[in-house]
Amino acid sequence: MATARVLAVSNSSCLLTKTTSFLAKQRPYRNNLCFTTRRAAAAPSLSSRRRSLTCRAIYNPEVQIKEEGLPETLDYRVFLVDRSGQKVSPWHDVPLRSGDGAFHFIVEIPKESSAKMEVATDEPNTPIKQDTKKGKLRYYPYNINWNYGLLPQTWEDPSLANSEVDGAFGDNDPVDVVEIGESRRKVGEILKVKPLAALAMIDEGELDWKIVAISLDDPKASLVNDIDDVEKHFPGTLTAIRDWFRDYKIPDGKPANKFGLGNKPANKDYALKVITETNESWAKLVKRSIPAGDLSLV
Repeated sequence: MATARVLAVSNSSCLLTKTTSFLAKQRPYRNNLCFTTRRAAAAPSLSSRRRSLTCRAIYNPEVQIKEEGLPETLDYRVFLVDRSGQKVSPWHDVPLRSGDGAFHFIVEIPKESSAKMEVATDEPNTPIKQDTKKGKLRYYPYNINWNYGLLPQTWEDPSLANSEVDGAFGDNDPVDVVEIGESRRKVGEILKVKPLAALAMIDEGELDWKIVAISLDDPKASLVNDIDDVEKHFPGTLTAIRDWFRDYKIPDGKPANKFGLGNKPANKDYALKVITETNESWAKLVKRSIPAGDLSLV
């Protein structure tokens, strides 16, 4: 029988409890400044679609992590729930921007672990689960050395070719984040981060952006604001991240991943450009301007 337990998210890591100022007004999704409680039907009418694209504020939005099932089993899921116990989507309902130039980042894989956890984009409420292949749980061949997860309200459109990155199409997932801070985080934690750089990984022909960022509560956060600061205060880290993602499939007999943009990381401004463009793609997706396919929009 599946078990469930609710773990409170501390205010030091989950900073969504401090967003009450923007919850007083209703805003369209593109502003990315609020939680939503969307339960739209598969083919809504125009009026209901408009309602589903309007943010309805959750009062005092304290978010908790709810685990269902046992870790490292096929039925294990990590959900986010609001104070009323209602499940909210870490992909769709957590705001992208925090309102002060930073962004919200949701941890899928804690640093120094190898279970390949990811948001289930095809399941209602898009919980975090362990990825599978041929019915078996997936693991990296070695630990990942940084906290890894996603930027909510972003989407790499698989129908959109990027002319700056070898014409590669998006990988149909939210944008990935590599958080380089010193602390090991937990699955489902929501951190406030600032982007520092971007790597254009090409995985089997698909563009899979890696945004390098740091949590604002890290001791070195004030020292790093762009790509050059990363090299100064975290020497070798950008190369290590690129090499890790280039090589992690090799032990399974697959070729190394490639990188666009001259095989080099891009700076903060470019990372912000990627975030803006993929947020716009996500907005089109949830407005159903683009077919969702098997993706869950609730």
